[in-house]
Amino acid sequence: MSRGSISIEVRYTPKVKFTGKTGYDHLFDFVIPKSRKQPERIVQTINRPNRNTAQAVVLSWIDTKEVRSPESRAYAVLNDAEQSVSQAVVDALRSYNVRPVPWGKREEVREEFAA
Repeated sequence: MSRGSISIEVRYTPKVKFTGKTGYDHLFDFVIPKSRKQPERIVQTINRPNRNTAQAVVLSWIDTKEVRSPESRAYAVLNDAEQSVSQAVVDALRSYNVRPVPWGKREEVREEFAA
């Protein structure tokens, strides 16, 4: 990734499947491995953020987090380019420790993802 004259690289694995506590498999868009500075980061993108898509991410995270490292973090990158994201979706994600990241504010997590 390029930020002006500073290049920032994010190490990640795409399309990662984890088996949750229920035995069901959950496919996440990206996993950024643990580093010395940050824990494992599990990232799911939501193209059309709404109640149903937020609930799906929350359910996947709840089922998966118990079989991952206790320090693992979840993020939902939300498409806000075509329509605004409702506060209810943001609040629902936050209620279950999934950090909502609107695409328009992705710069706020760039360093966190790159660490």
